[in-house]
Amino acid sequence: MSSHAPRPHRDRGPDHRHREKSDRISRALARLHGEPVPSRAPQKPVLDMMTTTLWEYASQHYDSSRTARPGPAPRSTMQGDRDYVGATPSWVIWQLLQRYTKEGDFVVDPMCGSGTTIDVCADLARRSAGFDLVPSRPDISPADARRLPLGDATADFVFVDPPYSTHVNYSDDPDCIGKLDAADESYWIAMDGVIAEADRVLKPGRHMGLYVSDSFRKKKGGEGGHFMPIGFELFSLMAQYFIPVDIICVVRQNAKLERANWHRAARDENFFLRGFNYLFIMRKPPEERDAPGRGRRQK
Repeated sequence: MSSHAPRPHRDRGPDHRHREKSDRISRALARLHGEPVPSRAPQKPVLDMMTTTLWEYASQHYDSSRTARPGPAPRSTMQGDRDYVGATPSWVIWQLLQRYTKEGDFVVDPMCGSGTTIDVCADLARRSAGFDLVPSRPDISPADARRLPLGDATADFVFVDPPYSTHVNYSDDPDCIGKLDAADESYWIAMDGVIAEADRVLKPGRHMGLYVSDSFRKKKGGEGGHFMPIGFELFSLMAQYFIPVDIICVVRQNAKLERANWHRAARDENFFLRGFNYLFIMRKPPEERDAPGRGRRQK
């Protein structure tokens, strides 16, 4: 006899029962007429504010109807473009905006990519401005993250998801920071310019978040390679401008991490796959510090 008590039945309510019945009828009719049986799209987990420094969520995107703190007009199941290489997980931005902004606040993303930040802001009734060297959609404005067309101290929150060295070909624009190798000083000078510009446009006392990963370049044809602690270096740069608030470890849900040959190579050739990203949360000092105490990386 099993020592485990039977699991009680959980009634999920009339809406859930109606949806299940409707699904069963649709699938039965499809079989009857010899048509393809509609697949059941798995529901995304309910998204609530996370309370530890280890964040994990089972999807790249959230369903705004399944959030514990929905915006005034929940409408989206996809934020940004799921096929955009290097897209930020939208739920990470949701977490940040729930904690550090309120309705009507102005959020800036200087490296907006596929527009994920803009879509999350729309869900949460935040105003937004997204910029990119090569905009992917009309509501993203063309601009270099080091030279934003914004006034000083205008943003209530800034979010940055920068290139992690040269792993992704974002564009052919010669000013693209994604063309700069993190092993070279030029990358760090460029990123210092991005951080300084975020400091310029952010209001005193408000927060910013930067989402980034370290990098490991495997040596071809043998064991070993070159590790680049991009996260630590960028944190050090940011601390010259901002007050550190916290460091979050975000578990990566990269489909490539499911490839058995990658894990076999990591064991056989003695290196580690990137399993998490850093999320650095910073606050601009309530009053401007004197200029000599605030960085720029020297050439």
